[in-house]
Amino acid sequence: MTRSTPRPRAYAPDPAAPGHSCDIAGCPNLGEYRAPKSRTALNQYFWFCLDHVRAYNAGWDFYKGMTPGQIEAQLRADTAWQRPTWPLGHLGGHIDEQMLRDPNHVLNAGLGARNKAPPAADIMPTDLREPMATLGLDWPVTLDMLKARYKELAKRHHPDANGGDLASEEKLKNINLAYAAIRVRLTAEPQAATG
Repeated sequence: MTRSTPRPRAYAPDPAAPGHSCDIAGCPNLGEYRAPKSRTALNQYFWFCLDHVRAYNAGWDFYKGMTPGQIEAQLRADTAWQRPTWPLGHLGGHIDEQMLRDPNHVLNAGLGARNKAPPAADIMPTDLREPMATLGLDWPVTLDMLKARYKELAKRHHPDANGGDLASEEKLKNINLAYAAIRVRLTAEPQAATG
């Protein structure tokens, strides 16, 4: 059976104590316990005896002299370990879908045999052209493809993910309407979607 080394008690003297007397004037005890001098100098210490460090700690207020706004900013910075953060969907969150659209099929022009006229089953119904464009889908589409694209766009444009942005909220409403229109068509005529 191995024995672990005993842990020092919480009130044990600091081993890095300089060995001089307590920083409180007139105290004859050794200053064996350190306490930060201020919130701006956390690595500079007073050295106190046990009784005086207890009294100092009882009166210590890190936020003393700060305004409520400064306290809130400090708390927010501390939740991310003083590192910068950004709202979801900004600075590397998502690629703009407008950049990926290819309405003239320029990117598909070099595919040769794939670029032939579509069969009659692959021609998009006219009433679904606008909803399909809203979701960025091509015909034919399956219900699984529709659901996957809807989930992706709903997450991207949800107001909670965009800081309550009204434009995102309107975009999400249009996405919901387009999803409903296509879903109704696919569930009513499943053979039309699969060809």
